[in-house]
Amino acid sequence: MEASRPGTYLPAEYAPRDPSAAFQGPPKHTGHPTFQTDYQGPQSGYPGPQAGYTRSPIPMQNNQTIVIVNSQWMPAPPPLRNCPPGLEYLSQIDQILIHQQTELLEVVTGFETNNKFEIKNSLGQMVYLAVEDTDCCTRNCCEASRPFTLRILDNLGREIMTLERPLRCSSCFFPCCLQEIEIQAPPGVPVGYVTQTWHPCLPKFTLQNEKKQDVLKVVGPCVPCTCCTDIDFKIKSLDEQSGIGKITKQWSGCVKEAFTDADNFGIQFPLDLDVKMKAVILGACFLIDYMFFEGCE
Repeated sequence: MEASRPGTYLPAEYAPRDPSAAFQGPPKHTGHPTFQTDYQGPQSGYPGPQAGYTRSPIPMQNNQTIVIVNSQWMPAPPPLRNCPPGLEYLSQIDQILIHQQTELLEVVTGFETNNKFEIKNSLGQMVYLAVEDTDCCTRNCCEASRPFTLRILDNLGREIMTLERPLRCSSCFFPCCLQEIEIQAPPGVPVGYVTQTWHPCLPKFTLQNEKKQDVLKVVGPCVPCTCCTDIDFKIKSLDEQSGIGKITKQWSGCVKEAFTDADNFGIQFPLDLDVKMKAVILGACFLIDYMFFEGCE
């Protein structure tokens, strides 16, 4: 799939019903919803998708399509000072839910396809779409270790964020080929990096800002493999003494975990955290997914 910057991936009918409506602020409620390890829909008392919503195909380049639930989109916040365009959404939320779409071809044949993800807030409203852009040979030869470009799209199909993962040897035990990913917002403008920190037992990562200065750490369990339970990767301060959030690989059930490669993740971070670092945490989640759970059955 050829890159297009800027590009439009979604037709106009997939935009919010009233794009000109003024932003009214985040939903009015006391506190924030409890983190949900298995999201089943909007919480009681919050508006959900209207009746009659269906799964709809979204045409893309090279005759590819994305199929998503035509659900309610999160209202577009107004532009913010010193905030990359499109990241204003992240200033309104402290929790992200990521659902990977199940690809029938991949389930039936085992042929690796480009991954697609729905990114939602805690109310079930769509925030972004994430679409992998990797050629066929690279996907199926390198599999989970493959380099990739992940394009993050807003409700109008505009590419507002790009994640670039270079090729690294994931089987190398010694610290010579550690994993990393670059987060760009807008595309072409780095806002942060995620770099793997070598450790003999634990999966550890360092989150950096656009100047490659260390800001946060992510520390996972000793054996990060799905086994009938959720798996937490803790987001911590640089000294690893205090936690500020977590990235959770959610257990999807025996059937789904065994026969599909569609993973679900939840992310928690402070509401007042800088939006660029929230974007970097999102990038860390995708790197963790590819490193430890891509093709893990």
